[in-house]
Amino acid sequence: MRTAEVVRNTKETQIRVRVALDGSGLARLTTGIPFLEHMLDQVARHGMLDLEIEARGDLQVDAHHTVEDIGITLGQACARAVGDKAGLTRYGHAYVPLDEALSRVVIDFSGRPGLEYHVKFARGLIGEFDVDLVHEFFQGFANHAQVTLHIDNLRGANAHHQCETIFKAFARALRMALAPDARAQGAIPSTKGSL
Repeated sequence: MRTAEVVRNTKETQIRVRVALDGSGLARLTTGIPFLEHMLDQVARHGMLDLEIEARGDLQVDAHHTVEDIGITLGQACARAVGDKAGLTRYGHAYVPLDEALSRVVIDFSGRPGLEYHVKFARGLIGEFDVDLVHEFFQGFANHAQVTLHIDNLRGANAHHQCETIFKAFARALRMALAPDARAQGAIPSTKGSL
């Protein structure tokens, strides 16, 4: 089973992430940020990952450092769990609707970090959660998982729906990319021979 655990401790946050890429969608989340936990639960459930996240951060300042560092640590854990990428599908994509909202996410476990993020939220806050932090989460993930990640919210009038479609589409794209390719027979999915 492809698993990894990463601990990240800074003066601003203390994060522990454990991921099992071939899981059953179980999530144990303690972050102090209820809306983020709701989104991370979507990642576990729809990505079929088992995900444990314990995070303590300087929430008295705001949630920025905690959200960003969870993205960083989750990215590191996924990179470690996936290993040398032999036999990996590598690419994944998904469209996910929720009522009026629709998002598309495309991911490539290329070894080259990059984020294209095209989202205009209908409002700046979802409850107390600042929607700017969604970008920070995915920037941290892309940089540290070493993936190319394209996120497009194609439509939506409700910020909660917009955000949920993004995280669900991310989960489904991640699930596709991480799946073993039965025809690859353990080969690295690149003409270079390494990723």
